Amino acid sequence: MFGAADIRELAAVLGVRPTKQKGQNFVIDANTVRRIVRTAGVRPDDVVVEVGPGLGSLTLALLEAADRVVAVEIDDVLAAALPATIEARMPARADRFALVHSDAMLVTELPGPAPTALVANLPYNVAVPVLLTMLGRFPSIERTLVMVQAEVADRLAAKPGNKVYGVPSVKAAWYADVKRAGSIGRNVFWPAPNVDSGLVALVRRAEPVKTTATKREVFAVVDAAFAQRRKTLRAALAGWAGSAAGAESALVAAGISPQARGEALTVEEFARIAENKPVAERAAL
Repeated sequence: MFGAADIRELAAVLGVRPTKQKGQNFVIDANTVRRIVRTAGVRPDDVVVEVGPGLGSLTLALLEAADRVVAVEIDDVLAAALPATIEARMPARADRFALVHSDAMLVTELPGPAPTALVANLPYNVAVPVLLTMLGRFPSIERTLVMVQAEVADRLAAKPGNKVYGVPSVKAAWYADVKRAGSIGRNVFWPAPNVDSGLVALVRRAEPVKTTATKREVFAVVDAAFAQRRKTLRAALAGWAGSAAGAESALVAAGISPQARGEALTVEEFARIAENKPVAERAAL
């Protein structure tokens, strides 16, 4: 397992200097990576996909616990070095590791068996889109644990009525039951970020949201509702529905007050609104 000295030494050998532009903050505390694996509930039969493995500290801990780990890394230098790191540090498990050198937002397939879990220290600047993309593209992922900026963690896990409830909260709820799973201090990273981090656990819904609307249709309502979150849904959804009157009609048909605001609605209620979009407007989606 890597310690702080190991991480810095490897980075020096590779000529790697963490950059804010790439959102690179490497975990340098072995106890923290063990805690992440433990909190994620990684099992011996799991196929884990890890996004942004960096220098490999979490990767090594995952390989100890899972059947197989597939790491997705966009950085050229880090991607080139990781297989050799795994071979040197954990040779007996090297054949259980695979690397995908790509932007996670562009990955549409992964080598080997379908992933059952996603565990990652996600770069702060792309955490939400990467998380939602992976959940959408790989329905076999049953359990997820991500480390993200504390503020993002709060938003992902927020419930209706919470002041930080918004687009990430609803879209994550489309896929999974979401909850906060702990906090992470700044001193376990190199370089230390200016914000605290949080763990978010997601367990894929046993049954999808029951709706005749497509995910795209539901997400269009969510985006419209929160684009003007201070407005009533009658006003906020006017563009989506073609008019304020059309929005009111869809809301009434869905059993939702036109005076309500998006922050009060569950993902199921957004789905009902999508189902009742005026026909001419829905056909355009």
